[in-house]
Amino acid sequence: MAAVIRNPPVQSKALHSPPLDEVASVLSGGLKGNFAEVDVRVVPCPDLTKEPFTLACKGLGGSPRLVEVGGVPYLVPLVQRDRLYDLKDVGSWAEVEPAFVIGAGAGPWPYAGVNCEMMVNMEVAAGRVSNHTRIARVDPGDGSCVQEVLPDSETRCALLANLFCAQGTPGQVLQVICKKRTGADDFVSSIRKTLQSFYKDKAVGLGGTFLLKEGKAKQHVMPDFSTVPLNSDADVENWLRFFNMSAPLIAVGTLVSADPGLDLRVQHFHSFSHHGKGGHYHIDTEPDAAHYLGYFAVAEAVCRVDKPQVTHLIGRD
Repeated sequence: MAAVIRNPPVQSKALHSPPLDEVASVLSGGLKGNFAEVDVRVVPCPDLTKEPFTLACKGLGGSPRLVEVGGVPYLVPLVQRDRLYDLKDVGSWAEVEPAFVIGAGAGPWPYAGVNCEMMVNMEVAAGRVSNHTRIARVDPGDGSCVQEVLPDSETRCALLANLFCAQGTPGQVLQVICKKRTGADDFVSSIRKTLQSFYKDKAVGLGGTFLLKEGKAKQHVMPDFSTVPLNSDADVENWLRFFNMSAPLIAVGTLVSADPGLDLRVQHFHSFSHHGKGGHYHIDTEPDAAHYLGYFAVAEAVCRVDKPQVTHLIGRD
C-alpha cells in the first residue's frame, strides 16, 4: 500500500493580482463573445455554506492561493501509485491558516478501491477537518457514475489536484453570470481566454466555484487505472467514461491565464451534485439552456507541490 508523501517539494510564485473592478470590466467585455447574456460585477460573497453551493466555508477571502499538486504525468502513460498526498497539509504548503480548500483532483484510490474523481471541499482549522469532499467513480457492474461523500477522516488525494486555498472569510468577490452559450468555448475556457487576451504573459489566477443552474454538461469520470500505456490524447479520451449530467451542478476548481514557468494545468474544475452525479467538467451540452452563476477570487500566489520531473501535455483537457 502506498504511503502518503510527507514534506514534498514546494515552489511558490507571486501571481499578477489586478483589482477586482478591473478584472470584472475585462470579463464583462470578453465573455460577450461566447454568451448571449453576461453580467460580471464585484459583490460581497454570499454565504457559500448555504444552498445551492454547500461549501465548507462561507467565503473565498483571506490569503487566496492556487495550489497545484502533482500532475497528469503521474497518471499517464501509466499510473505512479506512490504519488499520494494528504490534503490536511495544503494550508502549511500555502502558508494559510485556517485553510479552506476546494478544487479538482484524483481521489484516494486506497479508500475507493479504484481510481476516481475528487471534488475537494474541506476546511482544516487547528488540525480539525470539516470534510464535505465527494468522489465519483465508475460502477464496474453497469458503468454508471457513483458519487459519495468522504468522511472527515479521509483527506488523501492521489496523483494530481488543482486547488484553491484561502482562509474562507467573507469579502468581495467576482460574480459571473452567463446565459445561453453562443460560442465554442466552455464557461471556464471563456474566462481564461478572456484574461489571457488582456493580460498577455502576466499570470492571473482565479479560484472558486460556479453553478450550472440549468441544462446539462458533458463530464467524464475516470475508470480504474489503465493497464496499457496511454500515449496520446486520443488514448486518454478512449479510456475515459463520458456522461451527460443534468443541472444543478456545483463546480470547484482553478484557472490561470498564463503559466509562470511551473508546468501548470491552466484550468481544472470538477462538479458535484445533490442528485448523485459528479465528475470532470468539460462543457454544457444544451447551449440555449446554459445558465452559469460563479463566484471567484483573484489569487495572490501559486504553490507548486511535487512537480513532475518528467512532463508532457497529454490529458490536460
